[in-house]
Amino acid sequence: MADTGVSGREVMLYLGLGSNLGDRRHNLLEAVRCLDMAFAVNHDALSSFVETEPWGFDSDDIFLNAAVRYRLSVPRGTSMNAFAHEILRKCKSVEAEMGRTGKPEYDSDGRRIYRSRIIDIDILLLGDFRIDDSDLKIPHPLMHERDFVMIPLRGIVSHRTMDSLFM
Repeated sequence: MADTGVSGREVMLYLGLGSNLGDRRHNLLEAVRCLDMAFAVNHDALSSFVETEPWGFDSDDIFLNAAVRYRLSVPRGTSMNAFAHEILRKCKSVEAEMGRTGKPEYDSDGRRIYRSRIIDIDILLLGDFRIDDSDLKIPHPLMHERDFVMIPLRGIVSHRTMDSLFM
């Protein structure tokens, strides 16, 4: 995903990271290292780490959360939808590489079932791009409800970008 000489527009990618199993700090830093490799570019901002209670489920294991920003170049001729799905694929690959197993589970009412995890990587924002596919929604639809996303995100996002989220 790095610029290979023939580039289209540059976009800012914001990811939310979380871990509540094992060495949480190491897990977050390892995820960033793996994402840097997957995107073939180093992140340009990493928020402070924030401890938070589990959201949507009960666990004795407290989360450590962060947000990370990448400047990515969309290859000329690549649709933003395809580009976003490639980012999703890479994020899921990093999660699997780090030992996250299983697919999302849902209860009989269609609500997501959350569990403790070694790493969670969520796509929060991708420039001003919006997508509402069954497997990918950008901006992340629940991020405004989650302090564990918004607190770290505020540390690395511009005021203009943050203001546009609430319009």
